[in-house]
Amino acid sequence: MKLVIAATGASGTIYLQRLLAQIDCAAHEVHLVMSAHASQVAKHELDNFKIAPEVSQHSGNDMNVPFVSGSARFDAMVIVPCSMATLGRIASGSSDSALLRAADVFLKERRKLILVPRETPWSLIHARNVVTLLEAGAIVLPAIPSFYSRPSSLTAIVDTVVWRILDQLGLPNPGAYRWAEERASAKTSRKKS
Repeated sequence: MKLVIAATGASGTIYLQRLLAQIDCAAHEVHLVMSAHASQVAKHELDNFKIAPEVSQHSGNDMNVPFVSGSARFDAMVIVPCSMATLGRIASGSSDSALLRAADVFLKERRKLILVPRETPWSLIHARNVVTLLEAGAIVLPAIPSFYSRPSSLTAIVDTVVWRILDQLGLPNPGAYRWAEERASAKTSRKKS
C-alpha cells in the first residue's frame, strides 16, 4: 500500500507517533509530510518523536513530491492531527502547500482521505467545513478515544483512535479491541470457569 501521512500544528502528535509505530513501514510505502507548526508541536509534546528509517520524509513546501499529482498512484492519505485551519483550507480547495495540494488531489481523484481533527469545541464554521469535506468524500475521524476496552495507560487510550484509523486504511490491526469478539470471548471464559 502507498500511503501519505501528514501532520499539522494541532495538539496530538502522539496519535501520529502511534500510527507510524503500528504501520509496517517496511511492507508499505509511507511518505510523511509535517507542517512547520507540526514539527514544533512534536518537539513540545514528545520527548523523543521517532520516525522509522523506511519512511520517506518530505518538506511541506516541496511541490515536486509525487503525491501532489493525480497521475501518481497512491492508496490513502491521513492527516493526523489535522488542525481546523487545515481542514478549512482543504474544504475551500486551497492548494498552496504540498500537504494541501495532496489532500486536494486525493479528493479529486476519489482516493481515501482521512482527517483526524482533535479540536474541541467546534464552531459552526468548523461544522460546515466538516460537512463540505464529508460531501466531497473525505473521512472525518475525530480523535475521540473509546473506553470500553478499559485502557490502562495514555498509550492505550491513544491506540483506541489509532485502531480506527488503521481500520479505515484496511491495514492489519491485531491488537484492536473488537466489541462483539471481546464480549463473546469473555462469556465463553465465564462458562468454562
